[in-house]
Order: sequence, then C-alpha cells, then structure tokens
Amino acid sequence: MAYEISIGHRTAKIELLNRVGHKALVKVDGLKYDLDIVEVENGVYSILYNGHSYNVELIRGESSKKFIVNTFAKTFNAEVIDAESKYITNRNKGMEVEGSNQVLSPMPGKIVKIPVKVGDVVTPGQTLIVVEAMKMQSEFKSTGDKIVQAILVKEGDTVDSHQLMIKLEDLKI
Repeated sequence: MAYEISIGHRTAKIELLNRVGHKALVKVDGLKYDLDIVEVENGVYSILYNGHSYNVELIRGESSKKFIVNTFAKTFNAEVIDAESKYITNRNKGMEVEGSNQVLSPMPGKIVKIPVKVGDVVTPGQTLIVVEAMKMQSEFKSTGDKIVQAILVKEGDTVDSHQLMIKLEDLKI
C-alpha cells in the first residue's frame, strides 16, 4: 500500500512493502528501510533502525489525515495524501472562487443537472451546476450576485478536467 505524506514543505512517497509482527519493510522515496516498530502507548511509537532507537508521538490533528508528529528534538505537521485527499484537492480547484466568473470542472465527469439558464440572476450559494465524478456528485455554487452569461455544456455531457462549464458576469447595481 502506497501513500504520499506531506511533512512541512516536503512530500514523500511511502510504501509498506511487508509487515510481520513488529518488523516492517518500508520504501521511502525509492529507498528501502527495515524497521522494528512497536506502539509503546497510545499514539507513541518506538522505532529501531540500524541499531538506533527513535521515539515518535503522533497526535491526530484537525482531520483523520492530519497529524502533529513529535520526536525527541522536533515537531512536524504531517498529512496523509491518499486518493480521497487528491480527489478533494482536485475538486476544490474547480470550485468557483470569490471574484471568479468561470466555473471549471475539477476532473473528468458527467453533467447531472443545470438548474440555471443564460440570463438568470443568481445569488450567493445558489447552485449553478451539478457534476458527477467518481460516483460522487458535486454542486458548484455562486459566490456572489451574478448573471449567467454562458452555459457551455448540457445535462448528460461528459466533461474533461478543468473544462470551462459556465461563464458568469458580476451583477452591476
């Protein structure tokens, strides 16, 4: 099983190759490490590597994939980047941001519903389009008072990643 772990400004690819009891063979960025790992108390691990002992404390952060990692000398923020995390990151890239007048598809998907039409005046939080990707539906909402200028897709269409779906225009009062 492979994961990416973000630690500070570095991202490492970590793969558990084999585990039998306390012994684990781990590959980090292509380099293999034979480790002996024991959880000595809840969230505290003793790791033996090449005759050296390391103690690591993992404290769950604001989500199940974020941790504060304490060693004897340092503290790090770490995040597990798995398929779900990548999906959410990509999905959020397509979300309309404040001041943006374009709605882009974050990843390939299918248009499920378009509850607006060209010329409609939309308000903050109003759903503009619903896209299904990876068996999940995402609603894209307006961030402000705007006018729907163009709809470049129709219900049932398949869209590519970062494809422009809707153009908006700020409502001038």
